[in-house]
Amino acid sequence: MSMSEVIKIFTSKGFSVQEMVALVGAHTIGLSHCNQFSQRLFKFNKSSDIDPAYNPEYAAGLKKLCENYTKDPSMSAFNDVITPTKFDNMYYKNLRKGMGLLATDSAMFGDSRTRPFVDTYAEDENKFFQDFARAMEKLSVLHVKTGTKGEVRSRCDSFNTLSY
Repeated sequence: MSMSEVIKIFTSKGFSVQEMVALVGAHTIGLSHCNQFSQRLFKFNKSSDIDPAYNPEYAAGLKKLCENYTKDPSMSAFNDVITPTKFDNMYYKNLRKGMGLLATDSAMFGDSRTRPFVDTYAEDENKFFQDFARAMEKLSVLHVKTGTKGEVRSRCDSFNTLSY
């Protein structure tokens, strides 16, 4: 997906480019399955197996980690390999070093519309925290279902089951 497509999705929901970049900073924690980024490691294009946007050492580590991802679809990598369990601005610092795991991560650093915000958040963690909080507040009220149209889930990763 191109950065223009990503921006279009967010702006169609009423988010600015800056709010989008702040929200994507949630990638500072969590992981992605190898099949979500394997095309950047194996047979990227006719001239290179590996996406040249990747830091070579980072790509080599990912390639080794994901070498058997087709046999084990649960194989995954941290979105932020430096501080994977800490909510901080390391994600943005990693983008500047060619360590954006997903194609959209790398594209965000390479795009003139988003890079100024990546640079700002890489340099100023408090600014990231403030902008992320505001954008999350805005996201939290987007298309909220109420009454009989929604439900409070017992587990956030699955719908409640109806029992008769």
